Amino acid sequence: MATLNKIMVIGNLGGDPEMRYTPQGTPVTNFSVAVNRVYTNANGERQEETQWFRVEVWRQLAEQCNQYLAKGRKAYVEGRFRGRTWQGADGQPRFSSEIIADRVIFLDRAGTGPARGDAPFDDETVDPEELPF
Repeated sequence: MATLNKIMVIGNLGGDPEMRYTPQGTPVTNFSVAVNRVYTNANGERQEETQWFRVEVWRQLAEQCNQYLAKGRKAYVEGRFRGRTWQGADGQPRFSSEIIADRVIFLDRAGTGPARGDAPFDDETVDPEELPF
């Protein structure tokens, strides 16, 4: 039987990307993305909740994310989901929602213009119809 582990989110970066290299010289970039959900509760009050994801990007896409993304930028991130659980220094259990990204699309403009994960582009805007959902 086939299995599938796929996640797609659109959110804003919570901080600047951090790039490092493995001992073999492979680039890897990490950043966090906040995804907001707005809804009306049973009492008719507007509520907002935020889910945070840690994103891990490898190779050429890691270099592009490091170059073009920054805190506050909006991005579409697609990849596989990984949940991690560990015990913190204070003895409390911790949980992290992570995305191992294989596709990142930069959705807004900053500085010199927009870019997308598969290649920089000039003065083009991203059409919502272009997104894969």
